[in-house]
Amino acid sequence: MRKKEFKSESKRLLDLMINSIYTNKDIFLRELISNASDAIDKLYYKSLTDKKVKINKEDLEININYDKDLRTITISDNGCGMTEAELENNLGTIAKSGSLAFKEMNDVSKKDIDIIGQFGVGFYSAFMVSDEITVISKSIEDNTAHKWHSKGLDGYTIEDCEKQANGTDIILHIKEDTEDEKYSDYLSEYKLKDLIKKYSDYIRYPIKMEVTHEHLKPKKNEKDEDEYETIKELETINSMIPIWKKNKKDVTDDEYSSYYCDTYYDYEKPLKVISTSVEGLVSYKGLLFIPSHAPYDFYTKEYEKGLSLYSNGVLIMDKCSDLIPDYFSFVKGVIDTEDVSLNISREMLQKTKAVNVISKNIETKIIKELKEMISEDRDNYIKMFKVFGNNIKFGIYNNYGVDKEKLEDLVMFTSSKTKDYITLKEYVDNMVEGQKDIYYASGDTIEKIDDLPQIEQVKEKDYEILYLTDYVDEFTLNALSSYEGKQFKNVSSADLELDENKEEIEKLNETNKDMLTAIKDEIGVTEVKFTNKLKKHPVCLTSKGNISVEMEKVINSMPGDDNINAQIVLEINENHPIADKLKTSYKKNKDEFKKISQVLYSEARLIEGLPIENPTMISNLICELISK
Repeated sequence: MRKKEFKSESKRLLDLMINSIYTNKDIFLRELISNASDAIDKLYYKSLTDKKVKINKEDLEININYDKDLRTITISDNGCGMTEAELENNLGTIAKSGSLAFKEMNDVSKKDIDIIGQFGVGFYSAFMVSDEITVISKSIEDNTAHKWHSKGLDGYTIEDCEKQANGTDIILHIKEDTEDEKYSDYLSEYKLKDLIKKYSDYIRYPIKMEVTHEHLKPKKNEKDEDEYETIKELETINSMIPIWKKNKKDVTDDEYSSYYCDTYYDYEKPLKVISTSVEGLVSYKGLLFIPSHAPYDFYTKEYEKGLSLYSNGVLIMDKCSDLIPDYFSFVKGVIDTEDVSLNISREMLQKTKAVNVISKNIETKIIKELKEMISEDRDNYIKMFKVFGNNIKFGIYNNYGVDKEKLEDLVMFTSSKTKDYITLKEYVDNMVEGQKDIYYASGDTIEKIDDLPQIEQVKEKDYEILYLTDYVDEFTLNALSSYEGKQFKNVSSADLELDENKEEIEKLNETNKDMLTAIKDEIGVTEVKFTNKLKKHPVCLTSKGNISVEMEKVINSMPGDDNINAQIVLEINENHPIADKLKTSYKKNKDEFKKISQVLYSEARLIEGLPIENPTMISNLICELISK
């Protein structure tokens, strides 16, 4: 028997594939089970087209056996088997796919039969964990069985052998353990069951394996103590039918919830289940879940986003991050497609056109479902938004706002009128006659915002105000800039003018220009001016430019040495007694004037939640002024 060498290009591909294409050794069993499933598919297809081929579909199965002493794992199927020529072509030439050739030769469409292995390198992934592979196969078209044997790059042999029934046995001799790899783990019942459940649970044929159980021995008499015996029983390991391939009307809400909780180890059912099925240039089925709460590691570096990606029920990637944008990283689920090759690595997968198409479709589907949820299941949407709303807001201003139009209808803020969440669309629909802009105010809590001096004038006009309490909120509205042609206006902006008596206030500021400049120099702000926007409060702080007071607080709370300073404006209520007090002290007592200016500025900073540089000094000044 002469040993045959792999072709030189096949040698290079084999070496590359074992060391580069496959980055996860665990997938070797997935590849071999998928090949076995293909072989059974081919037999079943032939039974439909060739009356000579008689089979009982209930007998079609895949068997897994292992032997610790011999260090072997055997994967057996009762499919179509291979002739000597097919062994030569399919296993002697790497990247030669028998499944693909069968599909092309028989003009098999996707609706006729699903062929998983169409790339032709999956078989050789077994060399990642084994140093020797034997394939014994008998074709339904040949009375003689054949044995293919290889130890890797040095080549292979093919010879006749004995095998009673059609099908294929693949026998792997597992490598010896090294310092870096414990290959013996693959020779355990637990590990093999785990790999089958993880990667091949939805193969359509039973995957059977002997499983160890402890059984109570029958008692000879009632006084005997309980004794257990270890028994091995042949069991079907895989569930075969994935829930996402079932018709939605045939699956109950409890079944979806049970699947979600079992798969993602959650103790609460999901807020929303999204079932999707698409046929076209790229076809897929998907099942997505909106969780009711954030995972324990959601805000850590360890959290991995992504959907499970399957190819015809075979797991390719547990978390394919390219399938979902960052702002929907909280969404969990699975995508099953026929248009992504099973035999490719994670690195290659990320660049495939099919994944990009699916990703865009999934994003559109989630957005559509969330919009429907706002109108049809509002309570659950608000519950979701309280937990994951910041993700969506980040999505709006991230990448220079490129996705803002997709997400603007999903964000919600608290209304000054109802103290409940509203969307931007609802705000615009509620605008009173004559209102041109969308108003917002920022602060730590709703209660603190509600007491801000700046909102008095806006409320007086019956304008609704969006209360922004999350650090990301103001950045989000800045990224949006406008909504349905309505500009966003910060009530704490120095440029906000709602009163018609603009000329009078400008004249007042001009008349008291020297005094206002003296206050500005004393407290060190950008500007000081009288205002008619305040009603009962003596002073408030506003800001000029793109950085507001709240944004300054957020940015400066982040790690880093550079501090950002907003252009702060101190506004003094022209109708408050403090205005007259300032004018009088400026003329008669400059020392008292400076002290009042310091106290008023500190008061305004406290209202805004800003720190005071010297609280002891301010406290003493207040006591001194009160005691006079």
